[in-house]
Amino acid sequence: MFELDLRNRKPIYEQLVEKFKQLIINEIVKQDEQLPSVRQLAQELSINPNTIQKAYRELEAQGYIYSVKGKGSFVNQMELVNNQQQLIEVKEQLKKQLQEAIFLGLTVNEIKEIVNELIGGEVNDTSSES
Repeated sequence: MFELDLRNRKPIYEQLVEKFKQLIINEIVKQDEQLPSVRQLAQELSINPNTIQKAYRELEAQGYIYSVKGKGSFVNQMELVNNQQQLIEVKEQLKKQLQEAIFLGLTVNEIKEIVNELIGGEVNDTSSES
């Protein structure tokens, strides 16, 4: 399904959360699709099942998945998730990252290219570049 970087400083459960978010956001795993069981994924990735469980709990707390007792974990319907607070936090993080990138020399055109890669479209500039 995906690979984890065991040498990364980011905890494994956080890497799992990020990977699952990417899969869900990019609709690689669809709404109401069942995620692998904790035991199955732990075996597949050769990591502790508690780590998988922690990642699933975090994904559920953030509204990306839901659990059905005795059935497993499933992808949540993203339109129904109240994510206003998360959007505010993500925007603030994005602003900080963009400020740092611009300070380090990233141009507006390079930022547009990155956004285009992510959305698969073309970002048009209606204002003048700085």
